[in-house]
Amino acid sequence: MSFDVARVRALYPALSDGSAWLDAAAGTQMPQPVIDAIVAAYTAGIGNAHGAFAASARSDAIVVGGDPDGVVFGPNMTTLTYRFARTLAREWRPGDEIVVSRLDHDANVRPWVQAAEAAGAVVRWAEVEVPSGELPAAQYDELITERTRLVAVTAASNVLGTMPDVPRIARKAHDAGALVYVDGVHATPHTPIDVTALGADFYATSAYKWCGPHVGAVIAAPALLERLRPDKLASAPDRVPDRFETGTLPFADLAGVTAAVDHLAGLDPQATGPRRRRVLASMAAVEAYEQAELAYLCEHLAALPHVHLIGSPARRTATVYFTVDGHSPRRVAEHLAARKINVWDGHCYAWEVTGAFGIRDAGSAVRAGLVHYNDRSDVDRLLAALEELTP
Repeated sequence: MSFDVARVRALYPALSDGSAWLDAAAGTQMPQPVIDAIVAAYTAGIGNAHGAFAASARSDAIVVGGDPDGVVFGPNMTTLTYRFARTLAREWRPGDEIVVSRLDHDANVRPWVQAAEAAGAVVRWAEVEVPSGELPAAQYDELITERTRLVAVTAASNVLGTMPDVPRIARKAHDAGALVYVDGVHATPHTPIDVTALGADFYATSAYKWCGPHVGAVIAAPALLERLRPDKLASAPDRVPDRFETGTLPFADLAGVTAAVDHLAGLDPQATGPRRRRVLASMAAVEAYEQAELAYLCEHLAALPHVHLIGSPARRTATVYFTVDGHSPRRVAEHLAARKINVWDGHCYAWEVTGAFGIRDAGSAVRAGLVHYNDRSDVDRLLAALEELTP
C-alpha cells in the first residue's frame, strides 16, 4: 500500500502549530481519538476498581478489556524495571551473573546493575561496536554462562536506532536457563512486534512513545509472573498482575492506552481481521514508510560536510544522532527550535552509548526521530536549517 501520511497527520491536533515534530523518540503526540477516549472516561465518571457501583465498574472495564493477566501497568518503564529488578534479584546469589549492554537506555542498565550489586551478583557487559553502533550478537556466546540469571537487552537503541539480533541473544540466554528482559520502548513505535518471536520473557514498553498517554507496561507470561513475589502492601491483592501494580491505576489514561492501540491498528485502513492482525499489518506499513524517509534523510545528511552521523547500523529505526562542526548540541537544538523544528540534544539517557563513542562529556549529540506522522516537509525543513549552520 501507499502510506497516506496526510490522512494520518490530520488526526493529530498538535501538528497544526506549524512545527516539525522530530522529537518523537522522547515522546509522541496524541491523535484525537486517544484524547477523546481519555476525556470520555473523565466525563462519564470513574471510580477506583472492584467497587459495587457503576463508576467503579467502568474503571474495571477500562483495565480489563481482555485478558490482562500478563500485562503489568505502571507509571513508566523505568519505575517498572526497578520493580522487576528488585523482585528478580531476590533469587540471585553471590557469584550469579547478569548481562547488560552498552547499547541500552540507562533504564535497562542501572536497575539491573544496582540490583546485582545488592545481591553480590557479577555484572557482565555486552559492548557496542564503534563506529558502526552495532551490538554483535556473537559476543553473547562468551558472555552467557551457566551462572547467568538474566540478560537485559534493548530491541532498539533510543539514539542510534540500532536493532540488535534479540532472538539470537534470547536463544543463547534460554539455553543457559537465564531470563531475558527486553526494552521495547524505542522499537515498538517503529516496527511490528512479536514478543514470543523475540524470545522476551519480559517486554517493557511505554504508551507515550506510540501516541498514548504516560503509562508504562511490562508484558510477561502469567505463569512467570505468578512465581514472582514483589514487595506490596499486606492489604493489596495478591493475584497477578495486581501484586505488581502498587497504588491506584490511572484509569482514564488506560482508556487512552486502548484507544492508542486501536489507532495503530487503523494506520493501514486496508488491514482486516482481529485487532492484533491489523496492528501488525499497520506497523509493517509504518516501518516501510519510515525507512524510506530515513534513507532520504541519511543520504542528504551525508551530503552536509559539517554534519556527522553517529553510528551506521545495518538495521535501525528511523532515528538519527549527529553532531555539527563548530556548534554544541544545545546550540544546534536552539537554532532548530527558532525555526520551529523540535529535536532533542544531550545524552538522552543513552549513558553507556555516549560514553562508548566518547561524546558524553562533550554534550553528547542531537537526536531527530521520525514516526508515522512525520512527512517529507519535516525532513526538508531539518536539512535546510542544518545547512545554515556553517562551522
